[in-house]
Amino acid sequence: MEGLTHFNKEGRAKMVDVGDKNETKRRAIAVGKILMEKQTLDNIVKQNITKGDVLSVAQVAGIMGAKETSRLIPMCHNLFLTGVDIHFEIDHENHGIIVQAEVETFGKTGVEMEALSAVSITALTIYDMCKAIDKNMVIEDIKLLEKTGGKSGTYKRKE
Repeated sequence: MEGLTHFNKEGRAKMVDVGDKNETKRRAIAVGKILMEKQTLDNIVKQNITKGDVLSVAQVAGIMGAKETSRLIPMCHNLFLTGVDIHFEIDHENHGIIVQAEVETFGKTGVEMEALSAVSITALTIYDMCKAIDKNMVIEDIKLLEKTGGKSGTYKRKE
């Protein structure tokens, strides 16, 4: 278990102490996609889903998801987020929506999990709002694209 910071001397889970770390501006960008039937995507784009404006609701849900990450993932620290933004790209060719979340803070630990949670909750909300007409939707390829700040510096995914 050497190198794993979330275990104590007895090999049990612990929350890492970040008290001695420097506060820095931290940012993370995550992305994922949800694929669906062509008609489902058309209905979302035309705002023709009976539950309402899917992308607006999903956007708010993703922001809320980022803010609640520490309540959902046991070893995550409760962070003061200074910004959360969700972007959508409609992929007509593959009948999907690409979801991107950017999360920022000024603190002692990063916001990678908050960005990943935001993408996940956004995609799950799209699924929830459209499941009555398309239960075959697939959420996939959720990943961290980039993170900045902190001791480990900048990370950018190599594609």
